[in-house]
Parts: sequence; structure tokens; C-alpha cells
Amino acid sequence: MNLACIGLGSNLGQSRQLLLEAWQVLGAQPGIIPQVLSAPCRTKPVGMDSPHWFINAAGLLRTSLAPEALLEVLLAVEKQFGRVRRLDVPGHQDRTLDLDLLLFDEQVMRTERLILPHPALHERLFVLAPLAEIAPQLRHPLLQKSIAELLAGLLPQTAAGELEQISWQEKD
Repeated sequence: MNLACIGLGSNLGQSRQLLLEAWQVLGAQPGIIPQVLSAPCRTKPVGMDSPHWFINAAGLLRTSLAPEALLEVLLAVEKQFGRVRRLDVPGHQDRTLDLDLLLFDEQVMRTERLILPHPALHERLFVLAPLAEIAPQLRHPLLQKSIAELLAGLLPQTAAGELEQISWQEKD
């Protein structure tokens, strides 16, 4: 079984509940065994102008699926939760659910549909903070740094107030 790290995010609807439900749906998929889900965090939108802040989390999965097959499952679950990808609108958009494949074992790959590790993993506080909570020792296969080291390197560059630790029990 392979180890995959995914990022979960939502900024529309009952985001916390959507992420928890998506995690459960992933666990019901053949070839996927959820291991651990981080605590959620509330984060300022990055790369887009929106009044809706995100709820983000990270999860570790064991899977017998190949990376591309796992990506297809993630995309199907996004669609099941109402994710609409508008190709006619440039840039990032508000979304009910975003599931990103961040790491897949120590694989490095670049295809038309998938880049591993995720190309912006090391630049995103909303990814590194929850991932460091559940897997600080995992290493970025290209940068040869642990998730904890990547987070420590990013924190001095990050503006205060961009990320707030929250719990699964709070209301959106």
C-alpha cells in the first residue's frame, strides 16, 4: 500500500462539514484506507479575491491505487460535492470542495494531469501547517526537506492572521 498526502479545502457552504463528509466518502472508496486527518484551519484566500475564507485540512491515506487513479477518485468526489471547475474563468474560484494530491510516497512525476509532488506544496501555509501536524517528518522528494522544515522556512515570510487553528466542532 502506498502512502498519499492530500489537501482538503472549502470556502462555500458548511465547509467543515463538507470536509468531514468528503473524508468519509474517500474512506468508502475501493483501494483507499484513510489514516489520519489533521485539525482544520481557517485561512485567507490565496491567489484569488474572495470574501469567503477557506477551511483547510490535510489527510494521510493508504492506497493500492496508482497516482493517476487516486487523482480521478479525488476529482469525482469533488464533483459529487458540487465542485464546478469553470474553464472560462481565469484563476482560482470559490469552491465547495478542493482535494489536492500533494505527495504520493516519494514519487516524482509530471504528466498532463498530475504533477508530484504538488508544485506549490512548499509555498502554501494552508497546506504545510495541517500537514506538519500529522506528518512533520515526511520529506519533499525534490527539496529534500521535511514538512516541518518547509513550514519553519515559510513562517517568517507569512503575514500574521493568514491562518487560524480551529476545531471540527465549531460552526462555520
